[in-house]
Amino acid sequence: MGLFGFGNKKETKKEEIIDGPKVKPKNLKDTDMDSIIKNSKIPVIVDCWAVWCQPCKAIAPIIADLATEYQERVLVTKLNTEKNRKMAAKYGIRSIPTILYFKNGKLVKRTVGALPKKSIKTVIENQLLK
Repeated sequence: MGLFGFGNKKETKKEEIIDGPKVKPKNLKDTDMDSIIKNSKIPVIVDCWAVWCQPCKAIAPIIADLATEYQERVLVTKLNTEKNRKMAAKYGIRSIPTILYFKNGKLVKRTVGALPKKSIKTVIENQLLK
């Protein structure tokens, strides 16, 4: 506690309990993205982001949670659009964050903006896992 009992109070955050180990999103590159998407036996989502993008930073924990939550059912990946301009151009990424959703190697949906977790999960459930 700070002076007079104000400020610097640590708040504890309740975390969701998910069975099994945490899974991190896979980082993609220009050289491997198409191959990974094409050869994946499960649907793939690609979070297109950049270091300087504040909305991208806001959804990063959501993307990380989804990687664990959907492990073995959806491959959750990230593409840094600043370092991988070829793939960003190929998929017409004009605004970030953009999430690309692939099923059977084909792009089936894209969302733009910092969507809440519930909205991303709805797309995954309705577009990729049906």
